[in-house]
Amino acid sequence: MLEIQITATNIRYADGGVSSVNVQFQSKDSEGTINLSGYIPLSSEEYLGNEALSALTEVARTKIINRLQP
Repeated sequence: MLEIQITATNIRYADGGVSSVNVQFQSKDSEGTINLSGYIPLSSEEYLGNEALSALTEVARTKIINRLQP
């Protein structure tokens, strides 16, 4: 299983509200043989504000898996 660590969230604002959010992450498998890092872009609808790290981690995990599967 991939261990995902959220390293940062970059929030962009436009017209007085959130326009987009980039959730940066690092990940590795339990054996330490596979490493991933990058960011997951979220829309203002997907990011409701001040989400717990556990919630952001699950969003990142879901989006990473969806990208890796054809």
